[in-house]
Amino acid sequence: MEPLVVLFVLPVVIGIVAEALFRDTTRASCVATFASPLVVYLCLMYRDPDGTWNWLATLLISPLAIALALAAVMVCFGRTHVRRHPHRNGA
Repeated sequence: MEPLVVLFVLPVVIGIVAEALFRDTTRASCVATFASPLVVYLCLMYRDPDGTWNWLATLLISPLAIALALAAVMVCFGRTHVRRHPHRNGA
């Protein structure tokens, strides 16, 4: 259960929080890109104090975490900035 939370849920939450804080896609995506591997690394270091996992494990799984965080930013940006078409009266 913990690997699913660290690899899937946590990057999505990082993306949602980044979009909620900055409300700008560029800044939110930059923050999500740098924060998600860092948080995954910190979680790996916290959950494995013996050191059997190292920075290489984070490097190998960081593209997945980055992709999920960026996808969450893009989905949140699309949901909050929905363009509405003007209603046509009688035409």
